[in-house]
Amino acid sequence: MKRYVFGISGASGPIIGIRVLRELLKSAEVYLIASSQSISILRDETGIDWHAGSDAAVERKARTFFATKRLFFCNEHNMAAPVSSGSFRTDGMFIVPCSMKTLSGVANGYTENLIQRAADVTLKEGRPLLLCPREMPFSAIHLENMLKLARLGVKIAPPIPGFYHRPGSIDDLIDFIAGKILDAMDIPHNIYQRWK
Repeated sequence: MKRYVFGISGASGPIIGIRVLRELLKSAEVYLIASSQSISILRDETGIDWHAGSDAAVERKARTFFATKRLFFCNEHNMAAPVSSGSFRTDGMFIVPCSMKTLSGVANGYTENLIQRAADVTLKEGRPLLLCPREMPFSAIHLENMLKLARLGVKIAPPIPGFYHRPGSIDDLIDFIAGKILDAMDIPHNIYQRWK
C-alpha cells in the first residue's frame, strides 16, 4: 500500500484538500498534518469541526469523518513525528491548500513547523511533492518562490477550475481541481469528466 504525507496549511480552501484526501484514502495510508489555523478555517468554511483537546482526539475525529483507519494525524509542532525523518519511507507529499507563508518556508528551507519540515524531507529524499498555492493575485515574490520549487521538480497546482465539463455546482469545481491534483501525482481516479 502506498503512503503519503498530506499537509493542510492555514489558507482558504481546505475543502479541496479534504476532497483529495478522500480519494487518497481509498488506496493509501496518509499521514495528515493540519495546522491549527487550517482546523479553524475548515470549521469556518465547511462546518467540519476537528477541534479537540488532544492529537489523538483530532485523529479519531478525522478517522470517523473519512470512515478509515488509514489516516494518522501529526501535530504541526511535533518535530519528532515519523514524517520528519527521511528514513520514514513515503511515496510523496501534498500541501493542499498551501499558504504563501508555507510556500516561502519550503522554497527557502525554513522549517518552523512539521508541514515545512516534512516538505523539506520530501525534497531532500527526491520524492514527489505537490503544492496547491491558494492566493490571488500572485506577487512577484510568490511567483519567484514557485519558480524556484518548480525548477526542483515540485508540482505547482493552484486551484484553477476548468469549465469545459460544464460544472453545475461548487462540488463539480472542487472535484475538477482535486482530480487535476491527483493527476499531477499520477494517482488514478474518476472524479471528474475528462476531455474527449
